[in-house]
Amino acid sequence: MAKLLLLSNSTLPGTPFFTWPRPWVKEFLGKTSKNLVFVPFAAVTFPMDEYEAIVKKAFAEMGYTLNSLHTIADKEKAIREAGAIVTGGGNTFALLSRMYDQKLITPVREAVMNGTPYIGWSAGANLACPTIMTTNDMPVVQPPSFEALNLVPFQINPHYHELRFEGQGGETRKDRLEEFLVMNPHRAVVGLPEGMLVQCEGNAMILRGEGKAKLYQAGKVLLEIEPGTDINSLLTN
Repeated sequence: MAKLLLLSNSTLPGTPFFTWPRPWVKEFLGKTSKNLVFVPFAAVTFPMDEYEAIVKKAFAEMGYTLNSLHTIADKEKAIREAGAIVTGGGNTFALLSRMYDQKLITPVREAVMNGTPYIGWSAGANLACPTIMTTNDMPVVQPPSFEALNLVPFQINPHYHELRFEGQGGETRKDRLEEFLVMNPHRAVVGLPEGMLVQCEGNAMILRGEGKAKLYQAGKVLLEIEPGTDINSLLTN
């Protein structure tokens, strides 16, 4: 039974790193999950050691021990024995490519499907989806496949907004997601604004946080989703 906490982002403007998600993470993990494994593979413009230090500090302040997968020799064993798996944001293509390079897609998926809690923000939330095709990131590397962990039956577009800048001639986020659905009509996409998350346990996939999300489905009216809504109940076959 998959237990997931999928965050749009880690940090809101003007606040310290990983401030807004802390109450949700503590409620999600409780007091028992101490041996957390951090997946830092989305880091591109900063060292993984630095990423580990920042995340380790934030989780230590919540009472959890955390070690980064890039420092662990037997990665599969660490995943099997993890109290929870935490996947950070950054570049989604780099993250997925490194996961394939390390042959970790299947071990992580199996661990989560067998009950290991999974927390991911931004790229880490994208990784939990069927594919990474609704990321906002540039393809700085080419993974063997766009297929990801497939832990939820929908795509996530993190950092979702509907802004159009003055003088902008290009496509909006909404335009891009509608393009995705034209080419992939069997998929559904949750536009997840910053400060929001999807919490999954069993068949329930509940929207949490401040604001409203959007559900995109091919041939369907764009739905506005309120916090507390079970997204799974809105999905059409």
